[in-house]
Amino acid sequence: MLLINLPRILDPRGNLTVAQAQEQVPFDIRRVYWVYDVPAGESRGGHAHKRCRELIVAVSGSFHVTLDNGTERKTFLLNHPYQGLLVETDTWRTLDDFSSGAVGLVLASEPFDEEDYIRNYADFFTYIGCSK
Repeated sequence: MLLINLPRILDPRGNLTVAQAQEQVPFDIRRVYWVYDVPAGESRGGHAHKRCRELIVAVSGSFHVTLDNGTERKTFLLNHPYQGLLVETDTWRTLDDFSSGAVGLVLASEPFDEEDYIRNYADFFTYIGCSK
């Protein structure tokens, strides 16, 4: 669970933030997706990955990300486009409390593979060898 400050180039004409693989992002980026238009009160995520690592960025608005690795559970507020939350493998994650107009960008280390997902919370704890 690591919040990464991404480089910012401040300019009166508009700011720029960079996230380069193997520099700010500690993996090769093999998939990019974004979450948006989340209705009030809805959650996204609610799963873990066996192989995929992710960097989640609130490029617009804000939302919370709760991470649970079986020994530690922590909630992060993402609300700056120059900060990314690193989500390691074997970590349950949930995104919620989306502000109006929020856009979450996700940089992923792996292409989509349904076999990589753990979608049931109880199964997650069995998979990591932890009892809850």
